[in-house]
Amino acid sequence: MRRSTPDWLSDAVIYQIYPQSFADSDGDGIGDLRGVLGRLDYLSWLGVTVIWFNPMFASPFGDAGYDVSDYLTIAPRYGTEADLVTLVEAARDRGIRVMLDLVPGHTSDQHAWFRAAAGDPHDDRYIWSPTRPSAEWVPSPGSRPGFYLPNFYPVQPALNFGYARMHPDEPWRRPVDAPGPAANRAALREIMAHWFDLGVSGFRVDMAFSLVKDDPGRLETARLWRELRAWLDTEYPGRALLAEWGDPKTSVPAGFHADFFLHAVGDVYRSLWGNAEGSHRPEWGTEPCFFAPDAGGSPSRFLTAWEEARAAIDGAGHVALPSANHDFSRLVCGSRTASMVAPAFAFLLTWPSLPTIYYGDEIGMRYLPGLPDKEGSQCGPEARQGSRTPMQWDSSANAGFSTAPAESLYLPVDPDPARPTVEAQRADPASLLHQVRALIAARRSTHALGASGSLRVLHAGYPLVYLRGGTHLVVINPGQARVTAPLPEGLDVSEMSCLAGGDGVKLGAGEVTTDGFAYGVFS
Repeated sequence: MRRSTPDWLSDAVIYQIYPQSFADSDGDGIGDLRGVLGRLDYLSWLGVTVIWFNPMFASPFGDAGYDVSDYLTIAPRYGTEADLVTLVEAARDRGIRVMLDLVPGHTSDQHAWFRAAAGDPHDDRYIWSPTRPSAEWVPSPGSRPGFYLPNFYPVQPALNFGYARMHPDEPWRRPVDAPGPAANRAALREIMAHWFDLGVSGFRVDMAFSLVKDDPGRLETARLWRELRAWLDTEYPGRALLAEWGDPKTSVPAGFHADFFLHAVGDVYRSLWGNAEGSHRPEWGTEPCFFAPDAGGSPSRFLTAWEEARAAIDGAGHVALPSANHDFSRLVCGSRTASMVAPAFAFLLTWPSLPTIYYGDEIGMRYLPGLPDKEGSQCGPEARQGSRTPMQWDSSANAGFSTAPAESLYLPVDPDPARPTVEAQRADPASLLHQVRALIAARRSTHALGASGSLRVLHAGYPLVYLRGGTHLVVINPGQARVTAPLPEGLDVSEMSCLAGGDGVKLGAGEVTTDGFAYGVFS
């Protein structure tokens, strides 16, 4: 049976909010739900249709909330369950849905499940061994002897969804249908149902690929998600699951409605945005990305991966493409300035993927280097905190994020006196914010530019030129040099008018010429 995707998701413009840093209503220096509530009119004005929050559940915050101690409770720093319900309802009144972040692969070591398992040798909800198989295994903190497997940091014990293969040298492995793995699968349904019943429209699923261990081809993990998808379609039709998997051609057939191209899986995503500055690992290399001012990159890796994913998905879901995220550098990073990134948004909002705007990118907030570690943000050479600084609302103290003393903020505000703000950019019709808003409006009002419209790439280079829906021509030049590309015979551009952008783009007979850092959407 062919699966369907909710219409609201297919038409979505997603906005990712890192809740600690978006808006602080009570002056404690940390963002919260009531702060977001007070900014919903801005999000409605911008045109986004879905808010995705990073984890908001109770946590010791050893890893910024990705170490969950209670999946059914909102972390007190953000407010209460009632605050979330109020926000969900107020957002829906404005045509905006709310998605939460589900962390299924591990909990905090403070979760009641883990505290019980650390005292019970027969509890197999986590992965335990009587001996230490390798250095990353952590000694038991309770009366239970042995060691447990963490997924990421030591404070994040891996939940046991079983092993796809048994091994005689590791008799502690459990099959996927053992009691512990079965209990964990049931718990996922209970957690999702709790929040669905309160009006949440879906989940972005953290590390969705990682649940079943030693799983060649992720076959057992895919089987797990297909079972959950069947339950979802029956019990909660119209809700959606977005994967942090990084491989849409695998994850969407496995049951997800969409999956992100990610910086941490291959180099497809980095080949677009990664300029080897900011939150960068040396092993990623320094090859130029496509959206680099020297025009030394190529869209070919992305286009190849896109075609593979589209063929595998076959209309049953979507690829999601973010401007940035909480783990990777913002578009404005290092030598790439705010004046250069409008073409990136033109691409993001006219490509047939699900566009996801990381909070603040729409005004050109920059990746801020040199910040201290905060709640596990320094992950080896990846200084993820540089992408997690407070939203810049206006010219008041702390950029309008919080009334707390500056030293009490979750992370420092960008100290640059010329930092962009929502207030200043709303007052400037030529600002990046207004360009992003116009592109969102064009996408939402034009079926050909949405996730379902057809795509024909006419020139895969500088500029990138493609036709959407057979009717809308998109021209993207992320480089600083003036460039020209041929147009195919038979494509009549003489009567085309500009729908968005267009400054610096000239359509001629058989060719298009564009100035540096220019884009145009024509119909």
